[in-house]
Amino acid sequence: MTVAVLIVNWNGGPLLARCLESIRNQRHSPDHVVVVDNASADDSLQQASPYLRDAQLIKLPHNTGFARANNLGARAAARFDAVALLNPDATADAGWLEALVAAACADSRAAAFASRMLMAGEPMYLDGAGDSYHVSGRAWRKGHGANSTTWPAGDAEVFGPCAAAALYRSDAFKEVGGFDERFFCYFEDVDLAFRLRLRGYTCRYVHAALVHHVGSALSGRRSDFAVYHAERNAVWTFVKNMPSPLVWMYLPQHLALNAAALLFYPWRGQGRTVLAAKIDAVRALPAVLRQRSEVQRGRRVTPSALRRSLARGLLAPYVGRYR
Repeated sequence: MTVAVLIVNWNGGPLLARCLESIRNQRHSPDHVVVVDNASADDSLQQASPYLRDAQLIKLPHNTGFARANNLGARAAARFDAVALLNPDATADAGWLEALVAAACADSRAAAFASRMLMAGEPMYLDGAGDSYHVSGRAWRKGHGANSTTWPAGDAEVFGPCAAAALYRSDAFKEVGGFDERFFCYFEDVDLAFRLRLRGYTCRYVHAALVHHVGSALSGRRSDFAVYHAERNAVWTFVKNMPSPLVWMYLPQHLALNAAALLFYPWRGQGRTVLAAKIDAVRALPAVLRQRSEVQRGRRVTPSALRRSLARGLLAPYVGRYR
């Protein structure tokens, strides 16, 4: 299996150089490295210049977002069997790529592979072990905040990977159209995982594929930017991808989830932000529904089979989201 590593940078500062250094130290060297820079205004490219000599650098004239930048990187790496995505705020263990490639060679049903992400600076805590997707439309990183020493050490099937550190088969990535560029960033990896699921592919969490992740280092975990894009894109993901029988079954939970967001975020001083996100989500529904028609025409799994991969439970989106 040939594999290219894709890194999307935007004002990554010293993090980009550390990320690229970890790629240089991989036991399984990538066949190619692509760095897509989203018009950074800092000196991150200068700081990383010793490592960029061995990489293909694509400099964009403006910030196109995480989704489009990765699509451009994937096109530049189209000749390789797989693309491994790594965020600048993540540093990979020396065996990271080796573990992902071994898992991909061993599991032909899976099109995506998730990494074990530890919190940078606090490695006793998990940042994530793949993504879960709830029937209401909420998604979360499995194990986020859990004790990393007690988390199960084996590989497992998960709904999808966090794209901060993930591997995708290039043919499957291309088959479903890559990331949805309308999303810009946030939830774009959940949406992609959903579309891969609908085509009959699975995702495998690879315990040995270890990275240390700062998490939202560039955009801010609780920033208005993060809240707006996550809350808007969550609506689009549910509307576009959920098969009709499950839409009608779980629409009340989806509406309740959005109502809860409209009630919760004002307590954090972000009421206007979340209201704008939901209004913009609704305004774009005609276009999203057109996308839905195309997505559902390509579906190869039954609603009942898909349902088995979804998290359930009325309170699961609000409390104790380790599973």
